Amino acid sequence: MESKDKSAVQIKEIPVYRHSAEYAIQHREIEAYRDSFKANMDCRDAIEKAIGDNYGDNRLDTKTTSVQLGQKFGMERVSYVLANTIRCKDHDGRISDGNKRWAATVPVAEDRSEWGDNRNLRFIVDRTNPGLVDLLVNQVRKDLALEKTAPEKKPSILEKLQKTPTSEASVLKPGKPVRREALR
Repeated sequence: MESKDKSAVQIKEIPVYRHSAEYAIQHREIEAYRDSFKANMDCRDAIEKAIGDNYGDNRLDTKTTSVQLGQKFGMERVSYVLANTIRCKDHDGRISDGNKRWAATVPVAEDRSEWGDNRNLRFIVDRTNPGLVDLLVNQVRKDLALEKTAPEKKPSILEKLQKTPTSEASVLKPGKPVRREALR
């Protein structure tokens, strides 16, 4: 179980590479490109599996699906793969216009091979119904909006007290009388 947790953390920590293979070669970033591309393909597979696992009785549990994927891959990669999928399926009427407009705002590099093939087609969610993908995208967009508007986690009072250095003058020593003024 521990090794699964470690691999999940490692996948989540791989940055989304937003340039083409050609750019990566020119800038000597091919390893970063390959790691990100593999993570995109793993994310695609996980999206397809999660939709299958969380679909039943003609209902997709989008919240659970989104949370599971976000925990493993991070919401940035999940949204990147989903946006790429929608862009490649722009003609599909089962995907809402709102999600198509959203996908157009997510920067996805055009990545053509030397033969003109679109490499991005390798990590599109294609083994599940596009209508279910659309439902998941609705939830992912909500989760992204919440993530952006969520206030930063404030430290608890206990954390603040543990981090605050105490000077000798502020520490009450046993057996020494304390004046009332010092306590105010």
